[in-house]
Amino acid sequence: MSRTMIQAAVTMNQLQNQLDTIGNNLANSQTTGYKARQTEFSSLLFQQINNLTEPANPQARLTPEGIRIGAGAKLGSTNVNLSLGNIKETERALDTALLQGNLFYQVQVIENGIAQTRYTRDGSFYLSPINNNQEVMLTNSNGNPILGENGPIIFEQGFDNIAIQSNGQIQITRGNQTEVVEQLAVIEAVRPRLLEFDGNNMFQLPNIADLGIDTNEIIQQVNPEEQMIKSGALEASNIDISKEMSDLLRTQRAYQFNSRTISMSDQMSGLVNQLRS
Repeated sequence: MSRTMIQAAVTMNQLQNQLDTIGNNLANSQTTGYKARQTEFSSLLFQQINNLTEPANPQARLTPEGIRIGAGAKLGSTNVNLSLGNIKETERALDTALLQGNLFYQVQVIENGIAQTRYTRDGSFYLSPINNNQEVMLTNSNGNPILGENGPIIFEQGFDNIAIQSNGQIQITRGNQTEVVEQLAVIEAVRPRLLEFDGNNMFQLPNIADLGIDTNEIIQQVNPEEQMIKSGALEASNIDISKEMSDLLRTQRAYQFNSRTISMSDQMSGLVNQLRS
């Protein structure tokens, strides 16, 4: 296989990954709190092929003598865009929207029998009855517990009203008495690019041991006194449909060009073989 065909084949494989990312963004354009993924490409190894030595060649040259032949391009990184999406009023007591782009709720999930923490911007919460309907637990739409300062948020049934305050406090009313039952454990992503996508509109921490850094260098607890939550509202996805469609067309065209490169190289190889015969 020629060098040109190898370059095109490598680049096509990476362009397919970019198409998958764009398709995922478009599919989640209506997902609450979804953050767009952005891809960045980088060039693979280049080889410098110099021309024959000629004293006149370097004269008035602004570029290196010879040519540089690359091995294609790769998807260097996939980053998350944490810009704030539109806030939509719902007037539902358990709907919340974070007012800063780098804040996240904490969700508890069970993987291989082990409780682990995930992070999400989706503030659509629900109450799930537990312990023979004597208590309720605050969960997300998949039934995973939302974490407060003391773990999963659980409180007794029999309340008349529930409200989530702007500082993350959960208040319930029984008769004429109002009490704070728990505080949402909201975290700030100090280095959001290190968070890994985990599916179901959630993120997870990377392997800290591999990075050689501390967890506090990636996420930190937020001061609960700050105005960080809007109750009765949800944050829409920050997907820009027009941008995603433009990126889709551009990526498809690049894929088409590289595919055409392979077919033309194959035709040229056929012509060379015919001349030799």
